[in-house]
Amino acid sequence: MLDRGEDIELVDVREPKEHEIVQIAGSKLIPLNTLPDHLDGLDPDKTQVLICRVGQRSAVAVQFLIERDYEAINLTGGILAWIKEVDPLLTAY
Repeated sequence: MLDRGEDIELVDVREPKEHEIVQIAGSKLIPLNTLPDHLDGLDPDKTQVLICRVGQRSAVAVQFLIERDYEAINLTGGILAWIKEVDPLLTAY
């Protein structure tokens, strides 16, 4: 999606300590437990791509956003899959 220039927002729903270890450039940190309080920080006209470590927390976030009429998808496999498939120079944890 990034390579195609699609208008997306990368939203990392991990905890701040995890985000300090490794993050995808351009992602916005909104921990899952704070997502309800930060909806005003999301652009409803963009597809929200949710990220966590392996994809479980981001799947919960996707469902939450879809129920609120956002277009949202899960980064399957989370940041660990991103590291393996896209940027192996990043730190896995």
